Amino acid sequence: MALPTATEYRGPVRDRLPPILTRILGECPELNRAYLVGGCVRDACLGVPVKDFDVEVYGISYERLIPALSKWGRADFVGESFGVVKLTVPGGLTFDFSVPRRDSKVAPGHRGFVVALDPSLTPPEAAARRDFTINSLLYDPREGRILDYFGGREDLQNRLLRHTSPAFVEDPLRVLRGMQFAGRFDLKPAPATVELCRSMKPLYGELAVERVREEWFKWAAQSIRPSAGLAFLAATHWIEHFPALYGMMGVPQDPDWHPEGDVWVHTLHVLDALAGLPAWRAALPFDRIVLSLAALLHDVGKAATTVEQIRDGRPRVVSPGHEGAAIPLADAFLSGIGSYPAVTSRVLPLVANHMAHLDEPTARAIRRLARRLAPATVLELATVMTADAAGRPPRPVKTPPSVLAILEKADELAVHSRAPHPILLGRHLIAAGLVPGPAFTPILAEAFEAQLDGRFSEESGAREWLRERLRAGNSG
Repeated sequence: MALPTATEYRGPVRDRLPPILTRILGECPELNRAYLVGGCVRDACLGVPVKDFDVEVYGISYERLIPALSKWGRADFVGESFGVVKLTVPGGLTFDFSVPRRDSKVAPGHRGFVVALDPSLTPPEAAARRDFTINSLLYDPREGRILDYFGGREDLQNRLLRHTSPAFVEDPLRVLRGMQFAGRFDLKPAPATVELCRSMKPLYGELAVERVREEWFKWAAQSIRPSAGLAFLAATHWIEHFPALYGMMGVPQDPDWHPEGDVWVHTLHVLDALAGLPAWRAALPFDRIVLSLAALLHDVGKAATTVEQIRDGRPRVVSPGHEGAAIPLADAFLSGIGSYPAVTSRVLPLVANHMAHLDEPTARAIRRLARRLAPATVLELATVMTADAAGRPPRPVKTPPSVLAILEKADELAVHSRAPHPILLGRHLIAAGLVPGPAFTPILAEAFEAQLDGRFSEESGAREWLRERLRAGNSG
């Protein structure tokens, strides 16, 4: 492949560099052919916060690179075979330095590469190995200029996701990377990139589950327009690797309640609405992942439950019990992408209870709802239900009164952000003269049910309940 000539222009990268990195790049003679690469250049051009700084160093071996970097802090191998050195400077900042390499695909799977470090590799040769043009930009810290060999800057301006070179096909993970980039930066794929990804569809089985999880979690935590990522999966046909999602496509909904279209279309609107909610934007990344995956999966059960019935003399589309039917499908999806138990244990109850706003928000109902949701919370459920209601354009976007009523009652009962905890404990049974043993379990379970029913809400009431229960038992 003929290598292109770089388009050079000034960019906003210099002002984004930590001062210590500017000093290292300017004062370390071994780095006189070092360039910032990848995401940090892309993000600087987009005007979004830059978190990770990757530096590619040409014309030097790692045997010389490590001693040079060690003068500035602790230099550790991330992996000798990949030529990556992580430099940790005083104050805790870390920067990744890499030596250019040539990768050759020799076998299936993410381990099926022969990696050869090549300090003599040129910047355009190295840039050609990157997945997408938006990630192939280099920044020259000496001249303060961005080197663009493949039109990445124009693609960023046009919000276009385009593969850099034919080398793209060597790693099928790049398709899932395309999904999360499309969602994170609201990108549309180039037709040629879509076709190339379709040709790579049989390679999905080569991917290790932890790599799949990483891309899905990035999509879930960072997307500004999640639907763009899912649209990319659909266009490339990779959506078929995720049966729970693929099953939503074309499933009809009642037009009176869902004028926006089928279940898949609704789900895309819900996800975009979620990403616009203040509660989601303010959440920590891990919590965003939970909320996004719950919104993604909340209606997967409709594929198995949707039927047409005659109601009020006319045909209506209904999906009775779809929230319960969603659980095995959602669980299978989460297992398939390698979700952590801490995520799955919160997503599934949010899916199972996303229709709770249809129930009367009595104190008893809300206490039990909070208990069913644990370790998820009523606040998280309200966020998902609000997004669900907002995902029905052209219907107005607002928090439904029923959701507001749930929040008001949960706040009153102090269960909006945690589940009720048992008030009556084993120590209370011992204080009442009972001997510890198996008999404790049913008494404590019965006490907790009484607490959830509102029979008592404080320790004195719990002790009184126990006395009455023991008196009733003795009199029997």
